[in-house]
Amino acid sequence: MRMTFKCNTVWTHLMLAAAVLGVSGQASAQSNTPAGIYPQRAITLVVPFPPGGLADIVARPVAEAMSRDLGQPVVIENKPGAGGGIGMGQVAKAKPDGYTVVMALSSYSVIPEADGIVGRAPLFAYGDLRAIARFTADPTVLAVRADSPWKSVKDFVEDAKKRPKAINFGSSGNYGTMHIPMEILAQNAGIQLTHVPFTGAGPAVLAMLGGQIEVVSTGPATVLQHVKAGKIRVLAHWGSSRLESMPEVASLKDLGYTAEYAQWSGLFIPAATPEPIAQRLRAAARFAANDPKVREIIHNAGSPILYQDSPEFEKYVQADVRRMSEVVKKIGKLE
Repeated sequence: MRMTFKCNTVWTHLMLAAAVLGVSGQASAQSNTPAGIYPQRAITLVVPFPPGGLADIVARPVAEAMSRDLGQPVVIENKPGAGGGIGMGQVAKAKPDGYTVVMALSSYSVIPEADGIVGRAPLFAYGDLRAIARFTADPTVLAVRADSPWKSVKDFVEDAKKRPKAINFGSSGNYGTMHIPMEILAQNAGIQLTHVPFTGAGPAVLAMLGGQIEVVSTGPATVLQHVKAGKIRVLAHWGSSRLESMPEVASLKDLGYTAEYAQWSGLFIPAATPEPIAQRLRAAARFAANDPKVREIIHNAGSPILYQDSPEFEKYVQADVRRMSEVVKKIGKLE
């Protein structure tokens, strides 16, 4: 009996010591992470456009990879409207605790300026959001249905000059990432087109396929599957070099137009988010951008990863804001 008591006592002491070491080790591991015990629950990744567009195409594999790195679900919430402004505004005003983030597109660079031009209360200000990581940066492409009479940009421009405002183009919203490049081309080519805004790239492309509109400018990833299926023809793109996913397509620059535009996608958080949490999300975004599965999915969609970490992305965004603000001023107030 005495021996049994001793053994039980020793065993109890060992178990207590192990428990203490386990708690100590857990606390040590937590203290060694940039944001302590963050995250403790699911994170909402707002996509400010409907499913089917570039932001959604990029966000879904990125969210899955970030979930693996963070150890908590990263849940997609599509929040379309106002060219992405509603979703971005929602995140800008969200509690800065790391649990609400947004996958923005380059419409971020124009919305506050556009709000001022139309006399609308701003959905957000540039300083309300902090850039964490850029994932893609592709020139938009000029796309028409495969049965369109336009076989080239020359055909399109000549027809537009003969029929001012008769050609309809679709976009994701006023001053958005599909609207701005078409305005740049129209100004440069001396043509007048009619703008038909939708809630996102996906609905606009479907409207073109259905014959409601005749042309769109959108990211390669949004139309590549339809190009491969023989339903859409791409006439040109707004870049400065050949596209990896469409090497046969010439740039507008090659064709003599001064029209360049890149549609980028990137992760943003509320500006007041504590630094340790921002750094943890930055690390998770870097993990996602380097994940082979993510890179393969986005590459196959026609929009290869062109990752920029937070400092470089912030500089890129600031330059884009300055350039796009000037374009918006030239467009002016829309009727």
